[in-house]
Amino acid sequence: MATHTAPEIKEMGCHDARTEVRAVVETACRLRSDQARRFREDALLVTSELTSNAILHGGGLTRFNARIEDGSLLVQVSDRSMTAPHLVRHNPGLPGGFGWMITQRLASHVSVDIQPDGKTITAVLALP
Repeated sequence: MATHTAPEIKEMGCHDARTEVRAVVETACRLRSDQARRFREDALLVTSELTSNAILHGGGLTRFNARIEDGSLLVQVSDRSMTAPHLVRHNPGLPGGFGWMITQRLASHVSVDIQPDGKTITAVLALP
């Protein structure tokens, strides 16, 4: 299980979070099958989306956790914003706008827990 919380988290970015998720997934799946490789790529994409959105839109990444629990990968990302993520109408003139939709499509379950000091998003991806 990989858990990072402030103050160390100030130095953690998307790449570091992806490295943690890759290690957790590779330990659980052994990545011998194409299905396991696709799962790893999905998990890394969800991690990238959640951590980059925490940094860009959530006031900074305050906590990150990745672990295997009950046959699923749980990725938890906390930030300082109390605003829940939402789908945005795509503007062809601007990059981005697909992260929340991608996360919801790839995860079997996504929850948002709003607290007085920010929020935690938990994405659950069922192991292959």
